[in-house]
Amino acid sequence: MCGKKDTLAAFILGGIIGAAIGILYAPRSGRETRYNIRRMGEDIVDTVSDLSDDMKETGRKLYEEGREKVMTGRDKISEAFEAGKKAFEKYKKED
Repeated sequence: MCGKKDTLAAFILGGIIGAAIGILYAPRSGRETRYNIRRMGEDIVDTVSDLSDDMKETGRKLYEEGREKVMTGRDKISEAFEAGKKAFEKYKKED
């Protein structure tokens, strides 16, 4: 899953860099070029913000899944420990 996101991020970054180079070499006025660069900068900020939000959400999901697995494992160990305790007490009473 991380490989797909890395590939997507690299693709987006490559597109942004290509657009920047195209803007800088295009025959436009300075005002128009500055406007395009500003707009591209805003797009970059939006893209990074979206990727950051996605990464935070993925991190939250992984944390919750890991926490749930740990809690489930802990419960199973506690149950096994209690069963062992009961079996030991029963064995002690029989002696």
